[in-house]
Amino acid sequence: MKFGKVIGTVVSTQKDTNLIGVTLLVIQPLDRDLTPKGSPYIAADATGQAGPGQIVTVVFSADATQAFPQRRIPVDASIVGIVDECTAARLSQGTG
Repeated sequence: MKFGKVIGTVVSTQKDTNLIGVTLLVIQPLDRDLTPKGSPYIAADATGQAGPGQIVTVVFSADATQAFPQRRIPVDASIVGIVDECTAARLSQGTG
């Protein structure tokens, strides 16, 4: 699972029939500090509630296809959560 920020939406005039009703969003990947890292990609919104500007959690590959109740969803990335708050603790490394 990775963090990403929704930076846009996708409009499609034709879709696979299994994607009818599924929103596709443009995601900017984020690192641990929520700084943009890498190229944007498209993800299907399994929450049905994500929108531009929100920080989301995304799963990939087989996990992405299992995020939906329907079978045979042809996706590589799916939004599975919307982040309300994020804090990260830094672990200090001891010298011995």
